[in-house]
Amino acid sequence: MKNLKKLFSLILVVLLSLTTFVGCQNNEKAPEEKPAEETPAAQEPTEGATKGKITVAASPTPHAEILAQVTDVLAEQGYELVIEEFTDYVQPNLVVDAGDIDANFFQHKPYLDDFNKEKGTKLVSVASIHYEPLAIYAGKSSDLASIPDGASIAVPNDTTNEARALLLLETNGLIKIREGAGLAATKNDIAENPHNIEIVELEAAQVSRVISEVDFAVLNGNYALAAGLNIGDAVAKEEQESEAAQTYANILVVKEGNEGREDIQALVEALKSDKVKQYINETYKGAVVAID
Repeated sequence: MKNLKKLFSLILVVLLSLTTFVGCQNNEKAPEEKPAEETPAAQEPTEGATKGKITVAASPTPHAEILAQVTDVLAEQGYELVIEEFTDYVQPNLVVDAGDIDANFFQHKPYLDDFNKEKGTKLVSVASIHYEPLAIYAGKSSDLASIPDGASIAVPNDTTNEARALLLLETNGLIKIREGAGLAATKNDIAENPHNIEIVELEAAQVSRVISEVDFAVLNGNYALAAGLNIGDAVAKEEQESEAAQTYANILVVKEGNEGREDIQALVEALKSDKVKQYINETYKGAVVAID
């Protein structure tokens, strides 16, 4: 009997010990979970970071030369200016209208308007940068006042520049244009031609190449510069105050809808800067005139 009581007592002690052990285990704290590591915040672009390219189609002289003056200024703002040179007056508009190039710089507004009408393009001017006085240069003859009968004068053959050339000849008393012909005038609109002058119509880029073969040539400023001609040597030119000089300001052109783009506005601001105006006036000495 005593042995039985001792056995019960031993079992009771063991059971109490197990209960205490389990209770201690349950009271232990679970290991704390570590907070998830925070994801680093995205870094803000550093100052001067590249924003992209601005591509511009331009005539080599003076347009590409003027654009080259703003390359560093735009680079400081994060833009890479890429200048694509063209020697004609057609492709620069076609590539901008197609969206292959952002802008072009080579033409005046009347030419642009005429081009849009004829080609169905949707191009717009965003800024007037400068104008280039159209001028008459001597070829085989040198004096307009004593121009020989039957003299030949080469003019650009695109609609607006031919009209401009003919109006300059009219201003200098050589011919009379039919009233109302205006900016659409061609040699067929010559109403009076007392010296029986032969008007030789050529693509604008070709006019300077035949100057030694004609009595006089009427040249756009960029092609005169490219041919090494000095406007101071011209026998006549459009004056700065003339309506023509203002009408034919050279413009920066983009595809319709892109006028407000940040990169285009940055380009406009750079081209209208005092730095560019000073460069134009000091470099071209009247052959190119900056517009305020």
